[in-house]
Amino acid sequence: MSAGATGPVLELRDIAKRFGATEALAGVDLTLSAGEVHALIGENGAGKSTLMSVVAGALEPDRGEMRVDGRPYAPRTPLEARRRGIALIHQELSLCPHLSAAENILLGAEPARWGWLDAPAARRRAQALLDHFAHPDLTPDARVGDLPLAARQVVEICRALAADARILLMDEPTSSFQRVEIDRLFALIRRLAAHGIAVIYISHFLEEVREIAGRYTILRDGRGVDTGSIAGTSTSRLIEQMVGRPVAGLFPARAPTRAEEALLVVHDIAAPPALKHASFELSRGEILGIAGLAGSGRTELVRALFGLEPAVAGRIVLRGRTLAAPGARPARRLGQGFGYLSEDRTQEGLTLGLSVADNLTATRLSACARRWGWLDLGAQGAAARTWIDALRVRAASPWQPIRALSGGNQQKVAIGRLLFQDADVLLLDEPTRGIDIGSRAQIYETIVRSAAQGKAVLLVSSYLPELFGLCHRLAVMSRGRLSPARPVEDWTPEAVLATAIGGAPNESA
Repeated sequence: MSAGATGPVLELRDIAKRFGATEALAGVDLTLSAGEVHALIGENGAGKSTLMSVVAGALEPDRGEMRVDGRPYAPRTPLEARRRGIALIHQELSLCPHLSAAENILLGAEPARWGWLDAPAARRRAQALLDHFAHPDLTPDARVGDLPLAARQVVEICRALAADARILLMDEPTSSFQRVEIDRLFALIRRLAAHGIAVIYISHFLEEVREIAGRYTILRDGRGVDTGSIAGTSTSRLIEQMVGRPVAGLFPARAPTRAEEALLVVHDIAAPPALKHASFELSRGEILGIAGLAGSGRTELVRALFGLEPAVAGRIVLRGRTLAAPGARPARRLGQGFGYLSEDRTQEGLTLGLSVADNLTATRLSACARRWGWLDLGAQGAAARTWIDALRVRAASPWQPIRALSGGNQQKVAIGRLLFQDADVLLLDEPTRGIDIGSRAQIYETIVRSAAQGKAVLLVSSYLPELFGLCHRLAVMSRGRLSPARPVEDWTPEAVLATAIGGAPNESA
């Protein structure tokens, strides 16, 4: 991926950054040429986002040198970085939810006439950027707080493009995207590269990296450990360099489902407008996957089951007992044995201001309580340590604020909460979104082990290899309707896509 332009536009030499006792960056070198797409890869906590924050002017390095176009570069603020042509697309979205998409996209760069905001020009500029993605939920006037996660990610990308940057820093830009949205983004990146714009691209999906990048740099524990051409490097070497050891198969072997009656039976549940109809059965020990495009109703299905989305019809049978779907409340679902993992861990899945222990035990504090309802902090800390060790969470102590953990470790805590709760039915919505390959493998082990212990798992994912690698059966959501579930061996990726876009699955594929 290179254009005709030559010479480095960005040079990083010996960049180091420490936060207290934690050495986030320990001397990183990187060179970026005009028109190049350069992949920056590594596990969560390796230092990728810290490095991007340094380049974007949000953090000041402790040592090292940066150059842009051969001239010294030391931005004191993100605004100064933008004036030098560098824009960062954040992994954790930094949008103003009360403003419109157009207002977020052009924030700080609004067009004006005679000192007054030129609202029609602003709307036209925002629409031109949004047209690259053709997202059904997105108009310039849409309130960002009302948009689904994938649409908000499009707004974040468009905001960086609005700055007319010459260097784009993309931190997990596709973590909430479906394949069609990824294709549109990659087509846009190729057009930008052809005009000499340089891109640093961070992703945990190595197939994406191979598709869009020409060169790569791998960070491990704050150090650059490998760099080279993507085409000339095997995936197994990339993974080995990322985690520091050879990695066997990513997906653990599935245990057979238990030959017994279904634990959960869902009849005709509906939560319009997104969810029109869904019926399925789920047995103990089974992992049932739900595929589908963004906006198809997958997330609304699990939220309606948990009582977060108001269902207007439907019946649920749990352990032989009939429950009404309309009027369900999350507190009641918790008591009935449901556990829910949100796709948006920072906004819904975790309370970032609280400790690891508080987040792990939040849905079953009674297990850490003394008589008369007083919380036993010793029991809470001991319970948290048990799950921190079991899930291999990298945390200094159970009382460390969870916002200080990497994304992968935060996600392990969110899943650990369901296991501590001892839920029978696990409703998992995008359980590995935005986390590294090592953490992903550990979460896969946890999911398979939970099923082997008799839990019933409903797994919603945009990542087809995940569904094919973990699930016993698979169903596809299309336009709010769930297809019949079939053994995963009866599906192909082509058949899943055909069903997701509304056609009949290709039986011969």
